Amino acid sequence: MSRSQESQWQEKITGEWYGCPSVFDADGKHIGFNKVTRSSVFDHGQTTYYMKTELDVTGPLRARFEAPGFAFGVRDSGNDRVYMGPDFFGAGKPYGAMVDAHYYSPGWSADLKTMVHILPDGQTQAYSSLLYEGPKLISVFNGLYLMATDYDTNPETKNRIDQFISQEKTRGNTPHVLPMKEAGTWSGEFQVYDADQQLLGANFVRMQYTPIDLRRAEVKLSMEGVESSSYLYAGSRGAASRLPRAGSVRQCRGLWAGALH
Repeated sequence: MSRSQESQWQEKITGEWYGCPSVFDADGKHIGFNKVTRSSVFDHGQTTYYMKTELDVTGPLRARFEAPGFAFGVRDSGNDRVYMGPDFFGAGKPYGAMVDAHYYSPGWSADLKTMVHILPDGQTQAYSSLLYEGPKLISVFNGLYLMATDYDTNPETKNRIDQFISQEKTRGNTPHVLPMKEAGTWSGEFQVYDADQQLLGANFVRMQYTPIDLRRAEVKLSMEGVESSSYLYAGSRGAASRLPRAGSVRQCRGLWAGALH
């Protein structure tokens, strides 16, 4: 299906995106990285998605995910992006600056549930994919991407992207362990959308963290705005516990998108 002009989401993701998402197995063990360059190109009314990968992981998943490049057509109606193959089949729904996608990869023999969030600077994507074989989780890809349009021609851009990729390889293998003896607060504003992708407004979210001992902490989560509520719970820290750098809250009535700082 062709369009005379780009959709709003297509405009947001135009350009080359460079990242090095961490790869985890189903038990949360960090097993390596997948360096990715990807772009979504709108040309003559058609949208095509390209993705080049350089896999560097250990263990049995290496052979399964070893694939140098992907390409697939996208039928873009604005509110829906239908992935037409041949390398990915499925669909994604944009909610403002975030897309919620569900699709199948024949090359990886995996069903993917992916969220991509364009951060306010317009140059950074927060990305997370859950990969399934039927109902069984087999792997997780998680990381950040930076956008550039002149990587191959501008030495400064190339240096900036290369440094970012190098830093991601250090950050990705570092567990995000919350302080054992210090209390703190994360807060941020989330956009709230209904199931029809219509913006309802904003929610201000605050997460107060108070350690109980070296392994347990009390967490109070409060939300005000379109929907107001609060929760109190105690969490324990395990060897494989990690927290994402960008957070989103899924609800049955719609979707929230934002970040806690």
